[in-house]
Amino acid sequence: MGTARRVWLILLVIALMGVAFVGGYATRRATSGAPSTTVPRTSTTSDATWMALWPEPGTLTRYAAPRDVALAFARRVLTMASPVAQAFEQGDSRSGEVPVQSSPTGPETLVLVRQLANDSSWWVLGAVASDIQIDAPQALAAVTSPLRVSGRSTAFEAVVNLALYQDGTTVPLARGTAMGGSMGQMAPYATNLHFATASSPYGTLVVFTRSAKDGSVLEASAIRVRFA
Repeated sequence: MGTARRVWLILLVIALMGVAFVGGYATRRATSGAPSTTVPRTSTTSDATWMALWPEPGTLTRYAAPRDVALAFARRVLTMASPVAQAFEQGDSRSGEVPVQSSPTGPETLVLVRQLANDSSWWVLGAVASDIQIDAPQALAAVTSPLRVSGRSTAFEAVVNLALYQDGTTVPLARGTAMGGSMGQMAPYATNLHFATASSPYGTLVVFTRSAKDGSVLEASAIRVRFA
């Protein structure tokens, strides 16, 4: 993994774990889709699952293996049609990374996973692609409309796509596009996302590129946000 991507992930973990003292999360309606392995749920009064992009903390969906949660996240949140997961790369005793590709020959999206609850289940904290960097907003930032999203990227015809979700639905609050770099050259991108008032306190921002061949999601970076 490249140095820049490793630094981005380290900063993401610091940002997420640095605010772990914020308590609680709102109960949200269950989403469809069963996990490959269900882990019995125990008390969540002292856990940090509210920081997770997937599975949604207010549901009973749980994953006993890091590769399983990464694949489900790639399908459900990143909307990759047939993702392929590589071997889990252990970090500390409770966290690590799972490289995921939209196809066997596609670029890697590194999915950051961690055991957040007290039942040994695995959760997704974020995702990062080498070609897509999110500079603003920062992970777990309080966001309002219009949301200014900026960073650096390289993509086919320079186009990056954006989607902002609130927990409890697969319908985006907002969609958008921005122009960054192309032909392998990273360059800045920036755009504003306008959205209606969210009914959930938390959501997910996804910045992604599409395949020039068939328009499918190719790679993505994603962070957790709070709705102010």
